[in-house]
Amino acid sequence: MNRKIFLGVAVAVLITILGGILWVGPTMVIAPQGETTESENVILVNPLEIELDDISVTQISERTATIKIAFKIINPNPGAVIVQTMDYQLFETGYSESEQISGGEIGSRPTGMVEFGSNYYVLLGDNSIILKDTINLRNSGNTPELWTSLKDNTASWHVTGDVFYNLSSMTSGQENELHFDFTK
Repeated sequence: MNRKIFLGVAVAVLITILGGILWVGPTMVIAPQGETTESENVILVNPLEIELDDISVTQISERTATIKIAFKIINPNPGAVIVQTMDYQLFETGYSESEQISGGEIGSRPTGMVEFGSNYYVLLGDNSIILKDTINLRNSGNTPELWTSLKDNTASWHVTGDVFYNLSSMTSGQENELHFDFTK
């Protein structure tokens, strides 16, 4: 038998095996609280932890206000996780009516076959990341109580939202969602 044919067949077999492994990949399952058993092809992943790291009014005038918000996302797993997006809504609850001030999205989800730029975050195992956003408000004059609480730094905040994440590859594991709700 010709050596080139034998080498070509061996390379084709190796490529097929590696392609099969990459195509099937591991399956990711979120572990219920207190359960840590692993099966043969299933990797149990603890849910991410999220904290409201900071929320503060950094600048304020009669017409505009700038609010900085920061979230700390903690990965308690040994493997990496991709945080695709974090959606949040910001409410001020200090005066008579709770009013949604703003909302936002940090990161992005893949939208098609080809992504020319990525705006997601790789969170390594047993590590954390701080995601920040800046909110610029305009004073409409309709909510003087809100503007007074922002100026006096007496605002009470309520933040809700969702974090969307998956295993260390966009193609392996399913997308997971973590809901959060903070009052500060």
